[in-house]
Amino acid sequence: MGFLSVLSMAHKLVKERVSQGDTVVDATCGNGVDTLLLAELAGRRGAVYAFDIQAEALERTRDRLAGSSGGGVSAAEKAGAASSGAALHLVHASHADMAAHVAADAHGNVAAVMFNLGYLPGADQTVITTPDGTLAALDAALSLLRPGGIVTVVLYPGHPGGAEEADAVQQWAASLPQAAAQAVLYRMAQKAEAPYLMAIEKR
Repeated sequence: MGFLSVLSMAHKLVKERVSQGDTVVDATCGNGVDTLLLAELAGRRGAVYAFDIQAEALERTRDRLAGSSGGGVSAAEKAGAASSGAALHLVHASHADMAAHVAADAHGNVAAVMFNLGYLPGADQTVITTPDGTLAALDAALSLLRPGGIVTVVLYPGHPGGAEEADAVQQWAASLPQAAAQAVLYRMAQKAEAPYLMAIEKR
């Protein structure tokens, strides 16, 4: 049967914690897969903030949520996008700046923040997330979360710069006071360069 992929595990953890009407954040929207999930979970009364520094990523995300036939959008995704109705805020900015763009009344009440680090598939692979920006974004994400809210971070140690970023994220998570949050790792022990998941739940 096999284990869940890291992306599927991230989705599973988020699904368990997000309800209709919640505010949620996709810190690195990329192709919009996580954004679509968050929009479906938050529903018509919810709000979704999706960040990326690349305009192309925001366009891909907009197309996915609009149910476009481009970019490999499936029929199920089209149906999900059409039915979600969540208020979508596409933000052309670094994930490190998320706190400045999320509505003030949502601070401390965000249900989930999802990160999928690395680079945008099919685009310039020299444009990558970096340790400094990601650590600042993680601090912001934790401050935005409500108690019981979750941050998921999919890490990619196999590309140039990815291992350094993954190590920095692990060190950041390991240093969190247990009274503030708990962190878990989900990864394949035999494949050091395979993508893996860090999840942090705010206490």
